[in-house]
Amino acid sequence: MIEVMVAARREQAEGILGLELTSVDGDPLPAFSAGSHIDLHLPGGLVRQYSLCNHPEERHRYEIAVLKEADGRGGSQAVHQLTEGVRLQISEPRNLFPLMHEARRSLLFAGGIGITPILCMAQRLAHTGADFELHYCARSATRAAFVDRLRQSPFAERVHFHFDDEGARLELASMLASADSGTHLYVCGPGGFMEHVLGSARAAGWAEENLHREYFAAAPVAEQVDRPFVVQLASTGQVIEVPADRTVAQMLEVAGVFVPLSCEQGICGTCLTRVLEGEPEHRDLFLTDEERAANDQFTPCCSRARSTRLVLDL
Repeated sequence: MIEVMVAARREQAEGILGLELTSVDGDPLPAFSAGSHIDLHLPGGLVRQYSLCNHPEERHRYEIAVLKEADGRGGSQAVHQLTEGVRLQISEPRNLFPLMHEARRSLLFAGGIGITPILCMAQRLAHTGADFELHYCARSATRAAFVDRLRQSPFAERVHFHFDDEGARLELASMLASADSGTHLYVCGPGGFMEHVLGSARAAGWAEENLHREYFAAAPVAEQVDRPFVVQLASTGQVIEVPADRTVAQMLEVAGVFVPLSCEQGICGTCLTRVLEGEPEHRDLFLTDEERAANDQFTPCCSRARSTRLVLDL
């Protein structure tokens, strides 16, 4: 864990707060790569993940931006209550959304607050002289963060804004018409926006390995499909019941079994646990289709079981 302080807070757009985090002892912060995020430990025990959006060459600060969500899980509202000078703990940066530096060209798509990792990527690509375009979609300029920074950046001519209230539509069909193996696509934003971009690319024949995405939230799953099951710990044989309305992670905690947690939505992979027997019902956004098909690991924070029992490597 790293102790940091809120060195500055700025309203980046309507409902979007930017925070600058610095080390409390003045030491350089750990290096990070474009697409990285940190775990931010908030008052009340909440832990949330936020993408770093400043230039990855910077070591004197981390910069994040957070959209306040009235119907969220409380993390964004807690962030918006933070004041300058408050001390917090964060994790070292992790990257589940890395740039493919061997790509001949990169297409970056950001929807709303999804600009945060995409901005960092654009700064990195510009710094290395790489070929790229950035397409930023939002309802309006007033609800889009970092617009002025992008317009004043050295790569401003590569940035294209698509604001609904200005009628500037995102014409994906023409942009993605030619599926070039040397071009990689990166997208971050609301689920519907991301599926639109990815679906358009797949329909145009893009290879899956050239498509990269980062989710901010998992899609909701209907509660009525849930049913109880049990998990068994391989080390002791202990059997733990998991009711329909509780997660595996919650019941492991009740039983005194430690599993590291972070996003609690199956996005970050922090709680990934090996499965020795049984068939998981995967509800995460972390594992690939091939990894899910192997059924030898799952995310206990959100995934459940198709079989009546799972034996876990715990």
